[in-house]
Amino acid sequence: MTTEIRKKLSANDVGATGGHQAGILVPKEEQILSFFPTLDKTVKNPRMKLVVFERESRERWEFNFIYYNNKLFKEGAGKGTRNEYRITGMTKFMRAIDAKVDDVLVFSRDENASFEVDIVRSNASFSLQMDGDTLVLGGGWTVIPSR
Repeated sequence: MTTEIRKKLSANDVGATGGHQAGILVPKEEQILSFFPTLDKTVKNPRMKLVVFERESRERWEFNFIYYNNKLFKEGAGKGTRNEYRITGMTKFMRAIDAKVDDVLVFSRDENASFEVDIVRSNASFSLQMDGDTLVLGGGWTVIPSR
């Protein structure tokens, strides 16, 4: 099971493009999805609230982990177009930490399975490639397996 994942922030992630993106896109990679709570794929657009604590300050934040799967459902006012996972509700947090493009957002779970978040600034000396077990995925995501 993955206990830490990292996301190198893009311009869309930090709101620098002026778009109205609904949160950070989460790849449909088992190594990433297994970090988050399991969502019921038989339900349209299932979501779960993630209570997340900043690693240093212990400030509490609430994000949403959502599977926008309306493309797979035919009822309602037409078929949807989305089939993607996202983390939403992060705008205030991103502003509070002054997140910038190329900073690295670090999500981890502690020994009590509580979610933590930290930021590593792009100007900090930091390597995404920690050792041979680190898996770098597309979209700026990195998986750090439990040890």
